[in-house]
Amino acid sequence: MTVKVKLSDVVEHMEMFGDETSAYLNKRTGELVSLSEEEFLALEDDEDDEDLSDHTEWEREAILKARDVLSSEDWLALPGKFEIHEWDIMERFCQSIDDPEISNKLLRQIRGGGAFRRFKDSIYELGMDKAWFQFRDDALEKIAVDWLEENGIVYVLDDVKTSEDYAH
Repeated sequence: MTVKVKLSDVVEHMEMFGDETSAYLNKRTGELVSLSEEEFLALEDDEDDEDLSDHTEWEREAILKARDVLSSEDWLALPGKFEIHEWDIMERFCQSIDDPEISNKLLRQIRGGGAFRRFKDSIYELGMDKAWFQFRDDALEKIAVDWLEENGIVYVLDDVKTSEDYAH
C-alpha cells in the first residue's frame, strides 16, 4: 500500500521551520515530525548514556525521535528556510500587485535590515495582510508539492483526491 500524506500537514510542518527547528517526513509511514536543535544536541550529549532519566517524558520522546530520524533512511528533511526563501516570496508578492505605487512602496520595504518587520507592518497598514498570507500559503504549497513529487510521495489534496488522481 502506498503511503499518502496530507499536503496541508506538510505545509504546516514547513511553516514551523526556524533557525533551530527542522521538520521531517517518514517516507515509509507518512509520519511528520518537527524537531529542534535542542533534541539533536541532547542526543549528542546522551550518546554514550542510554539513560535519559534526567529528561522529562516529552523530552525523552523527542530525543528518541531525533535518534530515529538520524539513524533511519526512511526520514526525509522537509524544505527548510534555504529552500523556501521567504524573502523571494515577499518580493514576488510585491511584484504581483497591480498598483505600481503600492508595489514599489512594498519593494522598498524589503530592502536592508529589518525587511521582514517593515514588510509585515506595511501589509497590515495597507490592509493587504489577507492577500499576503494567501500568496505565501500558495507559494509554500507549491514548494511542498514540488518536493513531494521529487521524492515520489503521494499526497492528499483533500479527503478524496490524491496526487495520483491528477496524474491520470
